Amino acid sequence: MTRHLREKGRPAGRPAGGPAGGTTGRVRRIGRVREAGDAGDPGDVGEAGNGAGGTGNAGGGAGGVRGAGAGDPAGTELLWGEPVTAGQLAAAESGYARCGPDERLLWERLSVFEGAFCRDAVREVCASGTLSPARVRAALDRLAPLALLPVDDLFEGEEDEPRYWMPLPVRAVGARRLTARGDRRSVVLHHRRWCARLARRAADRWQSGRQLDARDLALRELPDLAVAMDPTTAPPSPGAEDGTAVEIVVSLWFLWAVCGRVAEGRTRLRHALALHPGPPPARALWLAAHLELEAGRPEDADPLLVRAWAAAVRDGDDRCLGLLAQLRGSTALHRGRTRAAAAEFREALALTEESPEFGPGREPAWAGLALALARTDPESAREALDRLPLERAGRWAWSGRDLWAEAWAHHARAELLAGGGERGRAADHARRALRAHLALGSAAGASCAAELLAELRIATGRPVSAAHLLGAVDVLRSSVFGEAHRPAASSAAARKRSERSLREALGTAELRRAYEEGAHLGLFALSEEF
Repeated sequence: MTRHLREKGRPAGRPAGGPAGGTTGRVRRIGRVREAGDAGDPGDVGEAGNGAGGTGNAGGGAGGVRGAGAGDPAGTELLWGEPVTAGQLAAAESGYARCGPDERLLWERLSVFEGAFCRDAVREVCASGTLSPARVRAALDRLAPLALLPVDDLFEGEEDEPRYWMPLPVRAVGARRLTARGDRRSVVLHHRRWCARLARRAADRWQSGRQLDARDLALRELPDLAVAMDPTTAPPSPGAEDGTAVEIVVSLWFLWAVCGRVAEGRTRLRHALALHPGPPPARALWLAAHLELEAGRPEDADPLLVRAWAAAVRDGDDRCLGLLAQLRGSTALHRGRTRAAAAEFREALALTEESPEFGPGREPAWAGLALALARTDPESAREALDRLPLERAGRWAWSGRDLWAEAWAHHARAELLAGGGERGRAADHARRALRAHLALGSAAGASCAAELLAELRIATGRPVSAAHLLGAVDVLRSSVFGEAHRPAASSAAARKRSERSLREALGTAELRRAYEEGAHLGLFALSEEF
């Protein structure tokens, strides 16, 4: 071999097989287990790998190779956006040539994986035709020490199982051979079906109360899910396969709407719907409206809500009717129409069963009702909040907690306590709401909670701390949503009151400095302050 792999941990950029788009803080370990260059076996195909991870297109061209031929004098070319030398490719080709027929076939099929994968994923995607599940297991046992890198990216509490990552030169050799064999289309379709099942598994975890697990699973597998959400990665197949891309996007609704990836969700949903062969499904239109509202565009959500209602009636989707009622309540609450919001949330509760199989359940509806009533009918708001633990008690024993609903419930309690003059306790609940939204990744929820907490900090004689929070909110909102974002009416009113009080307490120059300090500190650090 012409070059050994020397890697002291994961490469620069996104760790292949790790939580894509940012770490979650719950990964047990992410890193290589084996130093392939120290293996001491001159026939080790793993020596051909470089440490680069990348996000490519498993269905594109010759394995998603981009910029090939645009190399430097050393013969480097770009594969999936990362430099790979000619020596590494030659080493991978040499290793491929020494493999048996089953190992070669498995090598080629494994090239469709964008990130890390487990043995079950290999069986589901690669076992077909002459390569039976039993032969896949045997071939993987022989191939893994030679061509794959072990990855430990399991989360706390997850069942221990080996996971692997295919280095880019090794993957490029397999992808080119897969295309030459003529099997790319069928293998990519197997991969897409596996991704659809994976997305449903993540959604089931969210519905069962394992919300952080659901988010972390979706983020870890996002490199592969992203390819499957793109309908252009493989020719469409007849029947139910046509809507697989939309199905995956909709299954991951919580990742886009709750966990802070609104812009990405809007883009992926629009792309999938643009290539969808039939009328848009009702739940896809519901998600589109939800994302417009989260992005601060309620006027763009309105026509989508109308279309989603018509589609739900057309399809007989009673569950979607409950989702739409809850979303109409959130839209009315965003605009400050609390009476209309309360009516919609009550309708949503009437239409939503105890343990729905998809989308926000009853707990967020109770929290929304409490928010709508907090200032006009405090007693009814408290009754709504009292229903949250009762809803959880009615579930199966293995269910967890609805952290999203709890975050908004803390916000509602803060509103109620502030209205009753208990500002210290109100600030504590506002801080809990802020920390819960940050844990999930919700920029919209964190911004609302931080602005409420800032107003309470002003009321308790801490103007500098309040200014720090508002400075951090400005940075978060502009970075996630852009300047066009319009916050909820209650947040806008609280912000206006806070800024007026801060100008009186601090003056223009000191207020500007405090905003800058808060922007530098960020909401995560500020949420730790009592």
